[in-house]
Amino acid sequence: MTFDLTPEQDQLRDAVRALGRRYGHGYFVEKAKAGEHTTELWAEAGRLGYLGVNIPTEYGGGGGGITDLAIVCEELAAAGCPLLLLVVSPAIAATVLSRHGTEEQRKRHLPGLADGSQKIVFAITEPEAGSNFHRLGTVASRDGDGWLLNGRKCYISGVDEADHVLVVARTEDSSTGKLKPALFLVPTDAAGLTRSKLDMEIVSPENQFLLYLDDVRVPADALVGESLDAGLPALFAGLNPERITVAAMGAGTGRYAIERASEYTATRKVWGGRSIGSHQGVSHPLAHAAVQVELARLMIQKAATLYDAGRDLEAGVAGNMAKYAAGEAAALAVDTAVQVLGGAGMTTEYGVATLLGAVRAGRIAPVSREMILNFVAQHLLGQEKSY
Repeated sequence: MTFDLTPEQDQLRDAVRALGRRYGHGYFVEKAKAGEHTTELWAEAGRLGYLGVNIPTEYGGGGGGITDLAIVCEELAAAGCPLLLLVVSPAIAATVLSRHGTEEQRKRHLPGLADGSQKIVFAITEPEAGSNFHRLGTVASRDGDGWLLNGRKCYISGVDEADHVLVVARTEDSSTGKLKPALFLVPTDAAGLTRSKLDMEIVSPENQFLLYLDDVRVPADALVGESLDAGLPALFAGLNPERITVAAMGAGTGRYAIERASEYTATRKVWGGRSIGSHQGVSHPLAHAAVQVELARLMIQKAATLYDAGRDLEAGVAGNMAKYAAGEAAALAVDTAVQVLGGAGMTTEYGVATLLGAVRAGRIAPVSREMILNFVAQHLLGQEKSY
């Protein structure tokens, strides 16, 4: 067992850290509050190869794994730039296409995902279904040599920045008559696909949308994979990378908050000549948060290692645990940072309260902490399924 990164991964971490700090949290917040996107940072990260580290080399990527992409997610977040679309486009969409797409789909989409010139977002969540994807109401029906898609999706990130939406729908199995999941690549300008922006109490340059699919017609080759049988494996192929990279982003955000708070408390003096960080009432909460973030990082590393080794079942358990741990740790770290900074913690200038909404959402999405606890109770503790 080793906790050391490879020399190449160490170099990646250092390089991404340097890139993130060149832009910084001020850039991130400025873009978010202006209703703009982090276009410059995304383009430069793509040009330098960081967006495609997990994509096979034959399609323009770095040939690495989710461990490498988790490094990118964590270090940009640790620089104050937690980019949600890293999770959606390189982690989910690129993984799904790499593992289950047709050769034509891989050639058409992976090079653009690798260099950042193309973004594909992911649409699974629905208003009525919530966390229960078995109740998805979006249906794909055969229409000649193509498909017709009808349904609604909610909380879909970055649709206004993307070329395609990877839509999870249900199709009818002709042999059984039962509905089974399938994934479709739908252009964001497709006829019948409309969207409505959701107003969110989160400081983020990435927007959330409601999607409406009304007789959206796509050709046969929009179906991901060679047949409908690819649907379920393709869907689950994207969920473990999603959890791992969301966790990495949370851990990076926690590191950023603790660093900002530690710099402040080490130099702030209001009681004589001692810094406020010399008082245990200030330093202990920060130290506790730092321990929780580091524990989460260990679980993220374990989950990513298992996933890259092809041990999907174990990676699913570890990935859920990593997401839970990082979500809790990030929320604790940001809240603690705000508290120890006092009034300064609530200002935009000090750059920690701007993350409160995002880390709170990290305890809900992409899977809630309660659903993860259900999963752990059932699969690790042998408890009866509760839902």
